[in-house]
Amino acid sequence: MTGEEQEEESILFKVEETPLCPRCEERTLLLARYQHSWTNGRGEDVASRKEAVLCPACDHKDPAAAELLALFAVAGQVSSENSETFAGLLAAWVESVRHRTVDNVLLAGEYERWQRGDL
Repeated sequence: MTGEEQEEESILFKVEETPLCPRCEERTLLLARYQHSWTNGRGEDVASRKEAVLCPACDHKDPAAAELLALFAVAGQVSSENSETFAGLLAAWVESVRHRTVDNVLLAGEYERWQRGDL
C-alpha cells in the first residue's frame, strides 16, 4: 500500500461455533481474522491473513482484551445496540494482538518440556 492509496483494513470475526483455545483448549468467545504481512527471505512483503481467538480463561489479564471480555460478560452477544462499541473494542484488541511477539524464554521452556516428553 502506498501512502496515497491505503485501503481500509477489514477484520472478519466469528462469534458462533468458534474453535477451542489453542493455549488451554477451552471454549473461545470470538475468532478474528485480519490482514497481516511479513518479509520473506528475498526482502519482499508477503500479504496474508492471521487469526486470533479471544479466550476468557487465557486473555482475562490482557488489558486490550479486558473491555471486550466485559462486553461479552454483560451483553452476552453482539447486537445492534452494542455493535458500534463492539467494533471499536474489536479493532483495539486486534491491533494489540497484531503486535504480540514470541516469548523466546517461554518457547525454550516448552521445547525442553516437549523433549522430555512432558508436553
